[in-house]
Amino acid sequence: MALEVLVLRGLGLGDLLTAVPALRALRRAFPASRLVLAGPPALEPLLPVDQVIEVRGPGPVPYESPEIAVNLHGKGPQSTRALRATHPGRLLTHGGGGPPWREGVHEVRRWCDLLEWYGVRADPADLRLGGGDRGGPAVVHPGAAFPSRRWPPDRFAAVVAELRRRGHEVAVTGGATERGLAERVAGDSGALVLAGRTDVRQLAALVRDSRMVVCGDTGVAHLATAYGTPSVLLFGPVSPALWGPPPDGPHTVLWKGGSGDPRGCSPDPGLLEIEVDEVIEAMPR
Repeated sequence: MALEVLVLRGLGLGDLLTAVPALRALRRAFPASRLVLAGPPALEPLLPVDQVIEVRGPGPVPYESPEIAVNLHGKGPQSTRALRATHPGRLLTHGGGGPPWREGVHEVRRWCDLLEWYGVRADPADLRLGGGDRGGPAVVHPGAAFPSRRWPPDRFAAVVAELRRRGHEVAVTGGATERGLAERVAGDSGALVLAGRTDVRQLAALVRDSRMVVCGDTGVAHLATAYGTPSVLLFGPVSPALWGPPPDGPHTVLWKGGSGDPRGCSPDPGLLEIEVDEVIEAMPR
């Protein structure tokens, strides 16, 4: 019977993609294992795991007695307690005999460092999920989980208009609740409005084959990183040093240097300092 390795990361798309190097490291360290992720099932097709069991947030985790349990969710204590309740043979986590939690660490590096502390070699650069043909439309993704990370719709609309002026096909993406936002951004430009019309796999394929992506600090930005799709990424209120793409990729990061509440109820002042002309200038031709 294969060794069972249980990993907790009950978070969304962008959060999970930052854990891909750690997941791959576990696969290499335990090549005969059965790697089970406790997280959102919709993301299973994108990840190097054998099974996903549905867990949102820090648990509880409906699993029993894995040989190894790995906390890639957070610093605890809820996530740590949830994994201890599965009665693992060994628990890899921050604190409680593991490494201390450190602030100010890039999210990809954080989880690789955790595994390194336990003797599992991990490469933070191992983010790629593949590459596409770049023949698809430019993707403009105006939404974000919280208002503080949402650049104004009229500015995104100006970006879409410029892309259309250059002759590019454009797809405006988003969730089902962002359909109205996407329609406002697309306006009468002729852009495709795909908000609410793609599942995670279809969205990933769209980003993979896109000629470019323009968006804020969202899961779509992490998809662009994963597929090496050229992107213009608008950061605020969180520093790209904590969540941004690698510096050697085809990505342009715009950030005005300020930090604030990532769950804030209004657009971050630093994000609002980013002007339309800056975004247009950064877009690949």
